[in-house]
Amino acid sequence: MQIKKVGVIGAGQMGNGIAHVCALAGYDVGLYDVSKERIEAGLATINGNLARRVRSGKLSEAERDATLSRIKAVPAYEGFGDYDLVIESAVEDEQVKRKIYQALCPHLKPECLVGSNTSSISITRLAAATDRPEKFMGIHFMNPVPVMELVELIRGIATDEATFSVAKEFASSLKKTIAVSEDFPAFIVNRILLPMINEAIYTLYEGVGGVEAIDTAMKLGARHPMGPLELADFIGLDTCLSVMQVLHDGLADSKYRPCPLLVKYVEAGWLGRKTNRGFYDYRGETPIPTR
Repeated sequence: MQIKKVGVIGAGQMGNGIAHVCALAGYDVGLYDVSKERIEAGLATINGNLARRVRSGKLSEAERDATLSRIKAVPAYEGFGDYDLVIESAVEDEQVKRKIYQALCPHLKPECLVGSNTSSISITRLAAATDRPEKFMGIHFMNPVPVMELVELIRGIATDEATFSVAKEFASSLKKTIAVSEDFPAFIVNRILLPMINEAIYTLYEGVGGVEAIDTAMKLGARHPMGPLELADFIGLDTCLSVMQVLHDGLADSKYRPCPLLVKYVEAGWLGRKTNRGFYDYRGETPIPTR
């Protein structure tokens, strides 16, 4: 099967990034979200990111225009009827994702593949919510999608070899490097990354160091490009909490227990950059630690 048309469900940070790289690689892309305003915001972000690449000399104006021309808004799931691959990039909530598949799949052609950009949830369980588990894959992009080179590919127990082969070809066509993961909670990247972030939050919670001290220590002491608390704000504290809950529930090990301070920040609605407040307050000219 040859992929020509790619649908993306979710026009947020990850979804618009996926649409961006797919259109840049020459695919016709349909972008869906729950409201027209969200789709328009996603398209505006793509336009701004492409314009930045033009200014830096990495892309010509003609290439930018051609890329934008390949992306269109899809207002309803019925619009994905002739697509070859649809990638779901909704919030990291299993019930939300399952409802999307149940509403989406009746409108897809039988041979259409379905992928999820989930960063932690079982591909086998998600696939079971569709009418095509053999054509379902985990296709996990890293954030920000246009910049990060890696894509994790995860097969569910029912995923057939043809689907896996097409997914590998597709990811390679986006000029991404592939890491294949087994279907275990949080896969490879987040199985390692999120417990480190959670431990940094425990370090803050227990008063071992302040926000700036922890981030500075890891940037200068471990050569991390971002401190773990800064990175948590960038990812979204709600997403960090969701992944830790998946790890804790799926592996039944107390070492994956979400830090109570992370839970408290999420309950307060302090989710990081997207709400302008997390471990840093982003409402001024420069970020200020909130603790």
